[in-house]
Amino acid sequence: MEEAVNNIPLEEEEYIINMGPQHPSTHGVLRLVVSLKGEMVQNVEPHIGYVHRGIEKMCESLTYPQIIHLTDRMDYLSAHINNEAVSLAVEKALDIEVSDRVKYIRTILSELTRIQSHQLFWATFGMDLGGLTCFFYGLRDRELVMDIFEETCGGRMIVSYNCPGGLMNDIHPNFQKRTKDFIKYFRKTLPEYDRLLTGNVIFQERLKGIGIINREDAIAWGLTGPVGRASGFSCDIRKHNPYSAYNKVTFKEILYNEGDSLHRYQVRMDEMRESMDIIEQLIDNIPEGPYAEKMKPVIKLPEGEYWQSVETARGELGVFIVSDGNKNPYRMKFRSPCFSNLAPLNILAKGFKIADLVAINGSLDLVIPDIDR
Repeated sequence: MEEAVNNIPLEEEEYIINMGPQHPSTHGVLRLVVSLKGEMVQNVEPHIGYVHRGIEKMCESLTYPQIIHLTDRMDYLSAHINNEAVSLAVEKALDIEVSDRVKYIRTILSELTRIQSHQLFWATFGMDLGGLTCFFYGLRDRELVMDIFEETCGGRMIVSYNCPGGLMNDIHPNFQKRTKDFIKYFRKTLPEYDRLLTGNVIFQERLKGIGIINREDAIAWGLTGPVGRASGFSCDIRKHNPYSAYNKVTFKEILYNEGDSLHRYQVRMDEMRESMDIIEQLIDNIPEGPYAEKMKPVIKLPEGEYWQSVETARGELGVFIVSDGNKNPYRMKFRSPCFSNLAPLNILAKGFKIADLVAINGSLDLVIPDIDR
C-alpha cells in the first residue's frame, strides 16, 4: 500500500526543486525553479540576472572603440561576430565602406567562430546526456581554431579583433595555410562526431519528439538561429540581409520542420559543414587592400538612431544605437538571441520528464552572459 502525505498519493504530490544556478564555466549561471509531480515537469520558471554587469549602461560612458571590448563578454563563444555587429553599426552611421579585404577576413573569422562554438555545443551536449567522450573530442578539435585566433588576433576566446573602420591589424602570414589545414582535418573528423553521437540509438531516443515547438510559435516567441531554423523558420541574417562578404558566397540555410531537440542539434551539425564551404570559397581569394580605413582619433556618430543585426552562432544579434552627436552613445541596446531562445522553455518542457528538461535546455545552446549582459 502506497504511503500518502496529507492524503495525497506520492506520485501526485507537487514538489518544487531548484536546478542551478551553476558555476559560469558549466552552462552559465541559470536557475530553473521546476515544479514536479513524480518525474514529470509541471512548470519551469527561469531566473536570470546572476551575472548581470550592466553592459548597456556602461556603453553610455564609453567611446565606440571601447564598446567593442564589452561585446566579447556577452556571447563569448561568438565574440568575433559580436565585435563585427558594433563595427558595422558604427560604419553604417558614418557611411564608411571598408575594403573587400576586411570583408573577406571578417567573414572567414565569423565562420571559424561559428564552427568552434558548435564544436563546444556538441562537446557539452553529449556530456549532458552521459557521453563524456564527446567533451574530449570536441575540445581537442576546437583548440585548432583557438590557435588560429591566437596567432592572428592575439586572443583566443576574447578577441577584440574587429574595430570600427576595419581590423586591429592584418592577418598573420600563416593564417591562410593554418585555416586550410584545419578545414582539411575537420572535414575528415566531423563524420566521427556522427558515428560517436548522432547515430547513437540511445542519444536519438533521448531527443526525438522531445521539446517540440512549431514554426508559428517559434516566430511568435522570436526564436532565431538554429533553434528557430529547426522549427522551419527561415531567419538566417546572412541570407536575408547579407553583410561583409556573405553576398559573394553560396551556402544553404539549414532548415528542418520537426522542431524537436534532435533537430536543433542537427541544424548545428549541418551548419559546421556549410561554414567550411563558405571558408573554402574565400580563403584563397582574399583581395589586397588596407586592413583598416583612416578614422578620426575621436569617433562621433551623427545624431540619430542606427540598427545593425548579424547572425551569431545562436541567432540574431541586433545593435541599436541612439546618438546625440557625442563620442559616446546616448543609449545602446543589444537584442541578444539567447534571451528570446530561453523564453519558451516552460512550454517546451511541460509534460516531459526532468531528465528530458536537461536535454531540452542543452538543445537551446544558451550562453547566460548573453542574456544577462
